[in-house]
Amino acid sequence: MARSAHAYVRGSTARFYEWIASPAGTKVPRGPAAWICGDCHLGNLGPIGHREGRAVVELRDLDHTVIGNPAHDIVRLALSLAMAARSSDLPGVTTARITEDLVAGYERAFEGAIASEAIEDLPDPVRIVMKSAVRQTWKKLFDERIGDDRREIILGRRFWQLDDREREALQQLVRLEPIRKLVALLAERDDGAQISFVDAAFWVKGCSSLGLWRAAVLLRVTDPSRKGRRRHTFSLLDVKQAVESSAPWAEGADLGLTPGERVLTGARRLAPALGERMVAATMLGRSVYIRELLPQDLKVELDQISGDEGRAVAYYLGMVVGRAHRRQLDAEQSRAWWTEMASHRTKNIDAPNWLWQALVELVAVHEHGYLEHCRRFALTADRIAEPASSGAR
Repeated sequence: MARSAHAYVRGSTARFYEWIASPAGTKVPRGPAAWICGDCHLGNLGPIGHREGRAVVELRDLDHTVIGNPAHDIVRLALSLAMAARSSDLPGVTTARITEDLVAGYERAFEGAIASEAIEDLPDPVRIVMKSAVRQTWKKLFDERIGDDRREIILGRRFWQLDDREREALQQLVRLEPIRKLVALLAERDDGAQISFVDAAFWVKGCSSLGLWRAAVLLRVTDPSRKGRRRHTFSLLDVKQAVESSAPWAEGADLGLTPGERVLTGARRLAPALGERMVAATMLGRSVYIRELLPQDLKVELDQISGDEGRAVAYYLGMVVGRAHRRQLDAEQSRAWWTEMASHRTKNIDAPNWLWQALVELVAVHEHGYLEHCRRFALTADRIAEPASSGAR
């Protein structure tokens, strides 16, 4: 989180919703109740592997999904884009243009009688990632994630040893029929494919996993419809603890789901290609959700962007989020929300005034928070490292 102000935004969802709950946050309009991402930043959108073998661009991390206010996704994505622009040393006028393009893309998703799922021309940064996603292979997935050994997960910086209770719980988990069906879901596998446990390890991941339990599980897949070497393949499961969302539920909308069920339900509404590849469960008193990793699952990394790239990406991702919201709304709700988004404009910026005001305040809040974060954590780490580096010189 100390690498840049943009990285800090990705890991500080709670601070964002503290601002939303403050008097300043009440200026954000209340949109129609719908499933929202809840943590809609750049790193949480990107190519998702489809069970048919292709890739689609969708929301790809739904840890904070709730039935909430769609405006919160728009504001958070605008903040993420603005901080990416600042990290790229782009001028403020470019941030204003990026915000306009984000809104234009979001509104585009509300045009027409029904929500369109047609794929528009991809901006260069997304197109490059999509090309890479399409070319990904199972071999490359395993090589990048666990190394080239399929007999075990090598422990080290990314993977830590599980205790006996955790390992046994995972072995029991993969014996469940819903997990077998999840692995057999892919078009390239037979519906009767059988799975067996090979290995598992605690998985050290990024900002969204801080303080949470997470494991990688390596499975052997036996496909009765194939012969020879192709009969036996491997699968890598991501088992992640789900906790309560930082995003607020819309009034009266809390369904009383376990955290894992909430993530699964939101994913199926917002990102069908991802949601249909997930299962919710309870393990050792933890609510978890499970998905098989596919080669096409990639992040869109935009730590350094040009002005033109930023604008094109903003428009396209605005459209992706708009489609995810709109497919849940009826015609009347869609028209009302489009009208709200199209209003409150000024002659200086073609975006809702409430969005621009929220963005200005949130950038200030997160810049302050970022510097304090660096003082409290990164500076201390540097000082601890200084004696060793001084001795080396």
